[in-house]
Amino acid sequence: MSEKLTMGAVAYASKVVTIWEGFKGYFAANGLDFDYVLYSNYERQVEAQFSGEVQIAWNSPLAWLRAERMAAARGVSDQVKAVAMRDTDQNLSSVILVRADSGIRSVADLAGKRIGVGAIDSPQATLIPLQWLREQGVDTASLQIVRNEVLAGKHGDHIGGERDAARALAAGEVDAACIIDGNHLLFTKEGTLPPGRVEVLARTAPYDHCNFTTSPGAPAALIDRFVTLLLGMSYDDPQVRPLLDLEGLRAWRPGRVSGYPLLDRAVTASGFYDAAGAVKADGYRY
Repeated sequence: MSEKLTMGAVAYASKVVTIWEGFKGYFAANGLDFDYVLYSNYERQVEAQFSGEVQIAWNSPLAWLRAERMAAARGVSDQVKAVAMRDTDQNLSSVILVRADSGIRSVADLAGKRIGVGAIDSPQATLIPLQWLREQGVDTASLQIVRNEVLAGKHGDHIGGERDAARALAAGEVDAACIIDGNHLLFTKEGTLPPGRVEVLARTAPYDHCNFTTSPGAPAALIDRFVTLLLGMSYDDPQVRPLLDLEGLRAWRPGRVSGYPLLDRAVTASGFYDAAGAVKADGYRY
């Protein structure tokens, strides 16, 4: 019997089963014995990587940083790598939105204001924009942070907290809202954000999102085959295209870690994880 590659993924939505069942069939048809295990949260998934349950994981950027810290603390950094990511995971940004009639014209004007963010563990709607504001000289302790805690442990993948922050802004319940740029377009299109009534106050520096992270001791030959098959997928292939559409990409790219420093600084500044990857965020329940 051939050796099997087992991947971890987080069940942030029902489509996750459809996605990975489809990929499982694709890999089998191309000679890779592949299976997946679904987890309810990223913290459990990263821990599973270090207990040997899975050889690779589809990690959020926050989960990647935890895995990276855990690997460094255990002396296995050379075995924990970001090996692949979506084209749509690269060069993203978050926006800070305000109502057009708010009178808020610069980030300095946010002092003392109510700022709607996502869940405590959302990189794109909480950790990154708040860190970016700190680095622009804003005293975030002066802000009235209004969290929208939706599905904790999913690291914001469900976008529910962002939608709630946008709704609160439209209703005048907060003075600003932090969401990822792509959701700004989505929420405007669906009517959550009324056109013309909300504007972009600021945009964060670019960053990267999810990646496939290898686990300590993962079999190199299976990982190499997995990555080769991913990178070889073509959006022009009618059998592959539906899977890529569900997963939100047009092409897989080699993994890179150059897009994570801003989030890494946010994790350190907020104390979300310690240097060894232990969860330290106050009030985080997953």
